[in-house]
Amino acid sequence: MSKKTVPYPILDEIDEPVRQFNELDVSLTYSYASYLNWLFPERVELIAGKIFEMSPAPSRVHQEVSINLLNPLVNFLKGKPCKVYAAPFDVRFPKGSKANKDVYTVLQPDICVICDKSKLDARGCIGAPDIVVEILSPGNTKMELLHKYKVYEEFGVKEYWVVSQSDQSILIYTLNDEGKFQPSKIFTLSEKVTSAVLPGFELVLDDVFNDLD
Repeated sequence: MSKKTVPYPILDEIDEPVRQFNELDVSLTYSYASYLNWLFPERVELIAGKIFEMSPAPSRVHQEVSINLLNPLVNFLKGKPCKVYAAPFDVRFPKGSKANKDVYTVLQPDICVICDKSKLDARGCIGAPDIVVEILSPGNTKMELLHKYKVYEEFGVKEYWVVSQSDQSILIYTLNDEGKFQPSKIFTLSEKVTSAVLPGFELVLDDVFNDLD
């Protein structure tokens, strides 16, 4: 009987903690079980088992924009079933089994809204959030954004907000009935953003990008 071959090596678990990022072999495919044993300070994400090193600590402007987006969501959701979280917050995207060794995509959106509390556990969220917000910064690569767009669309994120610091704008992708993202117009200063996921919510863009100097 011939041996079963695999197209690439997979590490489902690591017995010993990994304390240095450079100890990892980025050519390998890793699961969430491996990810949990990484104790180095660098922040990383997994997309289909491949490691993507995140940018260094976000800039001051990035953090201010994040807070200006987060606060209206927190205030609106008080007393409502949906929950809002800001990075660092692990969101796992299982394709079948939810076991740690079977999950190969783990992202840390800047902000996410989750309305199904069954997706929440001690480690974060397992399954697609209803809303994901990513704030663009100089460290974001086009490849990284493309990979994330595909993940969010494939796993059924209902709304994906792309926030540009430099342009002071927001573009919203909404999942249609065919499971594909449809882009909104680009919202800019003096405009308001609403959400199909959160009826009644309004975000004033002037408040998001005010006093960022």
